Amino acid sequence: MTDQRLPELTRITGAHEVTAVLRQQLTDCWVAVTNAGGAAGFPFPPVGHDDVAPVVDELLGRLHPQRSLLVVAAFDGVLAGWVVLRREPHRLVEHWGTVHHLQTRPGFRRRGVGAALMTELRRTARDELGLEQLRLAARGGEGLEDFYGRLGWREVGRWPGALRLSPEDTRDEVLMLLDAL
Repeated sequence: MTDQRLPELTRITGAHEVTAVLRQQLTDCWVAVTNAGGAAGFPFPPVGHDDVAPVVDELLGRLHPQRSLLVVAAFDGVLAGWVVLRREPHRLVEHWGTVHHLQTRPGFRRRGVGAALMTELRRTARDELGLEQLRLAARGGEGLEDFYGRLGWREVGRWPGALRLSPEDTRDEVLMLLDAL
């Protein structure tokens, strides 16, 4: 019998809320996701702690209650995944946000972690930040369009051949929108 529980979700709006243990778990998760082939910001595995930790620190340093937040998912205190939402700071586009780095630790996949994170992100964007739309860019060729499509997102464009993972592996960057918050 598989565990059908949903993960515990926590919103984090400042670096001061992140313990050393959580920082380590975020870094470990990002390393594991990247080295398993995940499209989460480091396109050329393998990566190690020394590669990822400074980027985690930079990401945490940009957290701000009105501009950038982190949502983490855990089962019994063990990080299962995380995602970042950034609000655009310019008045012209302050009504929308951008989703970054959605990732689920490989051992927790197929348990609804990604969907739970995206559902919470949508709720937070609408109810707490007053955003009207969200956007993201996804690596083509990974089936991510289908995943996001099931959550209400729609493809609005592509940058053909934008991502070159190797000389023989060039992918589109898929631009997606969620405008019915």
